[in-house]
Amino acid sequence: MTSDEKYMLRALQLAKLGGVATKSNPMVGAVIVLGDQIIGEGYHQKYGEAHAEVNAVNSVKDLSLLKEATIYVTLEPCSHFGKTPPCADLLVKHQFKRVVIAQVDPFSEVSGRGIEKLKNAGIEVTCGILQKEAEELNKRFITFHTKKRPYVTLKWAQTADGFIDIDRSQKQETGIHWISQPETQVVTHQLRATEQAILVGWRTIQNDNPSLTTRAFKGPNPLRIVIDPNLKAPNDAAVFTDGLKTMLFNLLEEREIREVEYVKLTDISPASILEALYRMNIHSILVEGGAVVLNSFIESALWDEALIISGKKQFKTGLRAPIISKTPVKTIPFGKDLLNYFRNS
Repeated sequence: MTSDEKYMLRALQLAKLGGVATKSNPMVGAVIVLGDQIIGEGYHQKYGEAHAEVNAVNSVKDLSLLKEATIYVTLEPCSHFGKTPPCADLLVKHQFKRVVIAQVDPFSEVSGRGIEKLKNAGIEVTCGILQKEAEELNKRFITFHTKKRPYVTLKWAQTADGFIDIDRSQKQETGIHWISQPETQVVTHQLRATEQAILVGWRTIQNDNPSLTTRAFKGPNPLRIVIDPNLKAPNDAAVFTDGLKTMLFNLLEEREIREVEYVKLTDISPASILEALYRMNIHSILVEGGAVVLNSFIESALWDEALIISGKKQFKTGLRAPIISKTPVKTIPFGKDLLNYFRNS
């Protein structure tokens, strides 16, 4: 590992500390080095607050040292006025000797402009150090700005014999029929806390009456979105009555009743749904069910990751689980369950 990689790795470690608090901004870390010694560190801690470069500079006791220092940043310093002033201007002001960047910012208002501003000020700029690692860290941010849609993660649990639910066609039975062990709920709720929004179809609301919150994991609740073309979901369901925000994507009406917002779309296809979410500045979404909704995203190829939880139970008959015709990128045993992770690339 080169010294540039060593310090960029530290910057990436810092960036991860921002976690979900930064959404819908990227996670960014910065490390200031002088003579092979770290003299300052910082990361973007919360959306709307100071960027990583600002926090790193503010951590340095003697600012006169910055003229001879190198700053390692996981994402190109911004060059535009947003909620905070441009970070590229800050680095120019303090006349940094060198700036090392992991990846160019995909956001059109920045992309390349921050680097150009630094070079025009006579600062040496190096790009592409641990670029793949930086891109993985901010895959949601990158997808939003390059593909003009949210990053899509699919998730479901299926039985050992390949069913996602019991056969409800002959019964009026409601309630969740658990497939995975209770402990796995922590994993799935952590995933919910990572994404900005969570999406299910109206039949999932009717059959399972889920809360779609992060109650088993300490983290923010995602925005709940229910796909209900003809408004058939029961009005007394938990997602409509617990006081938390829910959006209802439908074909009939546009209105708002307390915390429930009815959003009218021209059609209920994955492409239309993602286009609406993009306009709402939603960078990532977790699609949890049911089978019809999951299959629609799989068939349209509009997904990026998937987590399939395989339990030990068998239903023998019921609703068949969706099928992803790919090999898992990794499989992790988790107690009695298997966690299978997929990538659509």
